[in-house]
Amino acid sequence: MKILALESSCDETAAAVVEDGRLVRSSVIASQVEEHKLYGGVVPEIASRRHSEAIVPVTQKALDDAGVTLDEIDAIAVTYAPGLIGALLVGVNFAKGLSLSAKKPLIPVHHLRSHIAANYITAPELEPPFLCLVVSGGHTHIVEVNGYTDLRVIGCTRDDAAGEAFDKAARAMGMPYPGGVEMDRVAENGDPMAFRLPHPKVDGAPYDFSFSGLKTAVINLIHNAKQKGEELPVPDLAASFRKAVVDCLVQNFVKAAEASGSKKLVIAGGVSANSLLRRRLDEECRKHGWKLYMPALNLCGDNAAMVGAQGYYEFLAGNTAGLDLNACAEMPIQGPQG
Repeated sequence: MKILALESSCDETAAAVVEDGRLVRSSVIASQVEEHKLYGGVVPEIASRRHSEAIVPVTQKALDDAGVTLDEIDAIAVTYAPGLIGALLVGVNFAKGLSLSAKKPLIPVHHLRSHIAANYITAPELEPPFLCLVVSGGHTHIVEVNGYTDLRVIGCTRDDAAGEAFDKAARAMGMPYPGGVEMDRVAENGDPMAFRLPHPKVDGAPYDFSFSGLKTAVINLIHNAKQKGEELPVPDLAASFRKAVVDCLVQNFVKAAEASGSKKLVIAGGVSANSLLRRRLDEECRKHGWKLYMPALNLCGDNAAMVGAQGYYEFLAGNTAGLDLNACAEMPIQGPQG
């Protein structure tokens, strides 16, 4: 089964052709990073306009690269939630138009479910059940994946997402957007023990996260140093902050795995590209005798191949939509009834 998949939830316009949920025939991404860099973050109005300009040529290139025509496609999958509402609407409405004109089934795909599905492409042998840590710019969840479309959140952030904390702290350190990527690079040359930073915990919720206080602590540290005319060693501060965030992520994920008895651990989302997180989880899984699955680096960020992978299983579960499909800025990973 060949699925044409579309992704436009933030600042990447992407299209892909994926076969049977695992084989990527083509994957095309038009990134807007350089433009949003001018503003230090994603400007929703600009993102929506660029999606409108890019979605037709990106889709055509995905079809051409896969060597197929729209007639040879079996279904169309599209990210419909969550994300920037204006950006999502571009992809959803374009997909609805294609579905109507080509008479192909339309498959709505949840953005976080598709991030998890990136692992089905990297590791074709991976099947549920497993425990997944989903970490991105807007989300931080620990998810029990009991089936391809049966997911349950057992832990989440109470305030900032880990990726958001990385980006905001990086900006305070003077790093360009996207800050989390730059911080990871700079931190490799720093001393992670140079600064003592808080490791917030949520009382009564051992698998939940809180990054707002940690982010505020490092921003206050920077502001205080500036007021005193002192210069902080940025690589050391970046390394210390990265360690604090990764400590929180790993500790809660390991606790959840021990409690659930899961022996298959998976990470997903943009922050799953973080080099320290990957190293630390690899160490923990080796120590406990668990199997760790991580998406290939080119599948950690937003792309349409992962949408096509999850779309296949959504289709098999009967999750298709009509022309009344709408985009949603927020939606639990369990789905509309979640």
